[in-house]
Amino acid sequence: MNQNKHFIERRDFLKLGVTGAFGVMLTASDLLWRVQSAKAAESPQSLSPDAALQKLIEGNERFVQHQPQYPDQSAVRLQEVAQAQHPFATVLTCADSRVPVEIVFDQGVGDIFDVRIAGNIATPEARGSIEYAVTLLGTPVLMVLGHERCGAVTAAVQKQKLPGDIGTFVKAIKPAVARVKDRPGDPVENAVVANVQYQIEQLQRSQLLSEQLKSGKLKIVGGRYDLDTGKVTIVA
Repeated sequence: MNQNKHFIERRDFLKLGVTGAFGVMLTASDLLWRVQSAKAAESPQSLSPDAALQKLIEGNERFVQHQPQYPDQSAVRLQEVAQAQHPFATVLTCADSRVPVEIVFDQGVGDIFDVRIAGNIATPEARGSIEYAVTLLGTPVLMVLGHERCGAVTAAVQKQKLPGDIGTFVKAIKPAVARVKDRPGDPVENAVVANVQYQIEQLQRSQLLSEQLKSGKLKIVGGRYDLDTGKVTIVA
């Protein structure tokens, strides 16, 4: 009986050993996969500011021509960026539902750090988000993107009184409207472009962004999105 008991204990021990070893193998394999995925996501940003801007422009051209490539939207891409993000561009744009940044620039998951707020205004919260993307994530290009027939800009031009906190963004756009009030042409269109330029000036006051600009690691540009054609035009 003691011999049988010894045999059973030995058999159970061997079984436990095999199971444990198999468990270690699974853990090591899982760890290796995670390390490889992390490395893929943590690869340093190699694009220059000009190259990053060109990538945005080329993506928009594909969108306008109805020839999108839908890059970085696969299951593999999801795993690559699951542990870390390194977008190649930051875009401050209006929250308007007709200006979906990744679609407009034909990009994918983890490619663009979007900061969306009505009127594409550089509030302290928006600036902080942008500073995070530029200084910690290393995005080499920052675009402030306004758009045709912007409701926020229209409200500022027409001096509309809006309920609740809706009117807060109008106040942030008024200085841009004042700059072009006597300019010939469509007052809203003039203000859309002026607002992009004005918000860029506000961002350039950031010490963190200013340092990146001086070092040549960052380029800030302004864009105007055409709702009718889908084209982004550089205006600043």
